[in-house]
Amino acid sequence: MTQCIKNSRRNALTFFSLAVMTAFASFVSSAPAQAQDEVTRIIVPYKGGGPIDITTRILAEAMKESLGTIVVESKPGGGANIGMKYVADSKPDGYTLGIASTPTHGVNVWLYSRMPFDPDNDFTPISQMVKVPNVLVMKKETAERLHIKTVGDLIEYGKKNLGKLNYGSGGNGSGGHLAGALFDVRTGIKAMHIPFNGSNPAEVALLGGQVDFSFDNLATAAANIKAGLTVPLAVTTLDRSGFLPDVPTMDSVLPGFEIYTWWGVVGPAGLSGDSVMKLNKAVMSALHSTAVKTKFASIFAEPIASSPEDFRKFMASERSKYKEIVKLSGARAD
Repeated sequence: MTQCIKNSRRNALTFFSLAVMTAFASFVSSAPAQAQDEVTRIIVPYKGGGPIDITTRILAEAMKESLGTIVVESKPGGGANIGMKYVADSKPDGYTLGIASTPTHGVNVWLYSRMPFDPDNDFTPISQMVKVPNVLVMKKETAERLHIKTVGDLIEYGKKNLGKLNYGSGGNGSGGHLAGALFDVRTGIKAMHIPFNGSNPAEVALLGGQVDFSFDNLATAAANIKAGLTVPLAVTTLDRSGFLPDVPTMDSVLPGFEIYTWWGVVGPAGLSGDSVMKLNKAVMSALHSTAVKTKFASIFAEPIASSPEDFRKFMASERSKYKEIVKLSGARAD
C-alpha cells in the first residue's frame, strides 16, 4: 500500500459530505461587493455527491471572489447528455457554464446514434479542470487465489485460461468498459464484460467476487485500496500517478495504453472573447491555488489548467481516440 493512500482521509465519503455542505453554505451567501450582481450557474450533468460534483463545488468556492455568487446545479440523465444539452441551449452571456467530461465530449458521439448537441461546435471551451487516473484493480483474495501480483501475471493467467476471466464496469460505454475492452483486445485473453448500473454496484460486485478485475476511477477506487480490500495492478495514465507512485503504468506493459478520466469547464457556443478571457482567468487562478490543490488531492484528483484553445484541441483528440476504442468494444447506448 502506498504511503500516499495511507495518509489520505480515513473516510472518503465523510470528506465528500463535508465538501458538499461547505460548498452549499458558501453559495447561498451574497456575492462580494466588487463582483457582478448576476449569478453564475455551473451545470454538472451527473448526480450530486460524486467526484465531478465535488470538485466543481470546490472550484466554484475558489472562484466566487472574482465571479461573485456561483450556484452549482446537478442535471443528470441520458449519459450526461441532458445536462450538456441544457448548457448548449443557454444564452452565451457567460453566466451559464457546464462541466464537459470524457463521456460528453469524447465518447458519447460514438455511442449514441443521435446526439442532442455537437460536442465540437455547440460549446465554448474555457479550461480543462481535472485529470484522474483509472486503475486496474482486483479483489485481494481473488488476486491471491489466482497468484496474480502484476499485470503480466494477469495476462499470463488469462492466456492460459481463455474466456475464463471477466471484468466489471459501471455500464456499457463507461470508462471502465472501454478500458477493459481495450485491454482484452490488446492481450487476447477473451475476458467477459459484465456491466452494472453505475460504478458503486460494480465495486460491490468486485468485492463480492462476482467479477475478477475492473478498471475503476482512482477517486472511487482509493477507499478500497486504502482498506486493503483491493490490489492496484496498474494505472492507465502514461505517467505514474503521484497518488500511487509505486504502481506501474499500463503503458509499461502494453505500450500506448492510455485511458483516464477528465473534465473541464465549457460555456455555450458564441461566448465573447472578453467573457472567455475572464472565465479562463478565474478558473486558472482557482486551479493554481493551494487550497484547491489540497482539496482535490484528498479525492485523488489532479488539477489541470489550460488555455481555451488547448482544451479545444485536447477534446478533439479525445474524440478521435475513442472512436476506435468504442468500435473495438462494440458498445452502443441506443
